[in-house]
Amino acid sequence: MSGFDARWLDLREPVDHRSRNEELGRALARHFAGRSSTTVLDLGCGTGSNLRATAPLLGPEQHWTLVDHDQALLEAAVARLCAWAGTAERRGAELALSRGGKHLTVRLRRADLAQELESALAMGADLVTASALFDLASAEFIAAVAAEVARRRACFYTVLTYNGTQRWTPKHETDAAMASAFRAHQVGDKGFGAAAGPMAPSLLAAAFDAAGYSVGEADSAWRLDAGDKALIGELVSGFTAAVRETKLVPETAIADWLEIDRTAALVGHTDTLALPP
Repeated sequence: MSGFDARWLDLREPVDHRSRNEELGRALARHFAGRSSTTVLDLGCGTGSNLRATAPLLGPEQHWTLVDHDQALLEAAVARLCAWAGTAERRGAELALSRGGKHLTVRLRRADLAQELESALAMGADLVTASALFDLASAEFIAAVAAEVARRRACFYTVLTYNGTQRWTPKHETDAAMASAFRAHQVGDKGFGAAAGPMAPSLLAAAFDAAGYSVGEADSAWRLDAGDKALIGELVSGFTAAVRETKLVPETAIADWLEIDRTAALVGHTDTLALPP
């Protein structure tokens, strides 16, 4: 499952990184404080953005496995990670990276998580993490991830899960109808069955709470302004395309909505940290 390209992921990465909830990130860092070595599994890794943001929160020695089904994104991840690192070396199937006093080994694995979740998790990890993934996944997939992570007593940290909040500036009378159609599109099949969409954060929290985990949730909304014009433009295009697919809003109303030049936007996200008992 993917549908994203490296260009889109590159465009959103700076906003993703500044939007991640710092308080929850500090809680993750406190949990792993004192550990010299940490193993991490990143689900739906894309170009490795989640590693680049999370690695500074963990200890000096880190062993990452990055999983995605899109080979082009995995290849882009290698290039982006080597450019990000202070030093980078290929060692067979691994990358050896260093940056800011952290030393990372990175393995990249191509897998369809909808079919191969258990085998991906079978390699074991202290921390299972993801970014902008679970709103695209089904309630059943979320439950399966929580069950497998809990069975292994691993920690779980996911960021930027869409929670359904979306506001545009300037406002338009068609905003509500467009948002309703977009939410209908969000719960369609994105490769994991009917997607949880904006219910994903609450489903994650409930699943880990039921497993006895300590669950923390925090806001990580995108707050976009004039400095994010390119990203706003891409959001408008993607939002409109999704609405059109639903056929729930007349084309004349969509065209009218597109007449406005958006100068700001808010897209709601939730970060989730679940720690084992």
